[in-house]
Amino acid sequence: MDVEIVSVERIKPSFPTPNHLRDFKLCLLDQLIPADYAPIVIFYPNQANSNHFKVLEKLALLKKSLSETLSRFFPLAGTIKDDLSIDCDDQGACFTTAKVKNCLLGDFLKIPDLKSIAKFLPCGMARKASDCVTNIQVSEFECGGISIGICISHRILDGAALSTFLKSWADFATMAMWGSLIKKGEFVTRRFVFDGAAIEILKDMATGLTGIRPTRVETVSGFIWKCAMVAWEERYGFRKPSLMTHLVNLRKRAVPSFSEQSIGNLTWVASAKYNVETENLGFPELVDEVRKCVSRIDGVFVKKLRDGEEGLKMMQNCLKKIEGFGCENNVDHIGFTSWCKMGFYDVDFGWGRPIWVSSIDASGPFFMNLVILIDGRFGGGMEAWVTLDEQEMAMLEQNQEFQAFASFNPSPLNVIGNGDA
Repeated sequence: MDVEIVSVERIKPSFPTPNHLRDFKLCLLDQLIPADYAPIVIFYPNQANSNHFKVLEKLALLKKSLSETLSRFFPLAGTIKDDLSIDCDDQGACFTTAKVKNCLLGDFLKIPDLKSIAKFLPCGMARKASDCVTNIQVSEFECGGISIGICISHRILDGAALSTFLKSWADFATMAMWGSLIKKGEFVTRRFVFDGAAIEILKDMATGLTGIRPTRVETVSGFIWKCAMVAWEERYGFRKPSLMTHLVNLRKRAVPSFSEQSIGNLTWVASAKYNVETENLGFPELVDEVRKCVSRIDGVFVKKLRDGEEGLKMMQNCLKKIEGFGCENNVDHIGFTSWCKMGFYDVDFGWGRPIWVSSIDASGPFFMNLVILIDGRFGGGMEAWVTLDEQEMAMLEQNQEFQAFASFNPSPLNVIGNGDA
């Protein structure tokens, strides 16, 4: 078995350490620790039969979440100045990536060669002057399994503190789950317009047996989700499970409502799932799934969300559930965000209201399936800026049902507008 180093880089904290915390004094107990490092290696199997690109996604997620975690554990991103203190200078952690040659993780674990485990570590037991406080090596096996080797200065962390750090890093990675929804491919953005009359017809079709008339946003979201699933089925030859997420504005869902002048990202993610094995959902049912998942984010939910540690736990649990389904093999994801009823067409600087409000073309090799819904100027219509894989987009554009209700990139001079969302 050979372990080949691929890259070495520094991961710095996402936020700088305040000046008054730059000098971290080691207590007497820290100074009495004889060993430089207390190494640990954690092995993870390739449970979802992920390919090499999925491993690259995991690496990106680990790096981003490590950067965020180091902002909380700022001495770990510093430099050992002497036997008494650490300079919290934000030099960062040393992050090494490696490939394991001629060995599968399962084969290695059958009868582990204890002497070989050191190959999964980023440094030796004895610290060299060039070593960082925190040193990490992620090694990829040929089967897609990975190991994470950690060497952090024993002067700062004992076993319990190391566990706390690792669990915090894992929590940040879980909350950074959006990285797992980003895909590789040729992504293109198209602008589609639904006029007021088309949306009213879709609302009638979506009302179904429940008798509940959906909103514009629920209707168009459910319709695009349905048509995207048709494109996915056409591309792969079978219907796959899918995950729909929708960003929800918390301001008016709080009780009492947040001030309209509140700034920051006061949004949360609602999610709905489609399971091929257990469900056969038509258009009305998909719209109803959108409505139900968004309606669950109500005043009670927002109150819990604001409840300190309990709120954080609830956020983490919600995201873990989304990640647990969304990261499974063969699950397609489509995300929605609505700019409707936000008043962008009311922005008047003294020379009249805007003639058009637009998003941008997000075409490129990396992106996620995303739909941005925007009010038109008048008439109860809506624009949908849809970003999909190029091949899937072509199938969506050729869908006759989609063509019957959506127009492709018509002139903003002739288009649509506000209504009740």
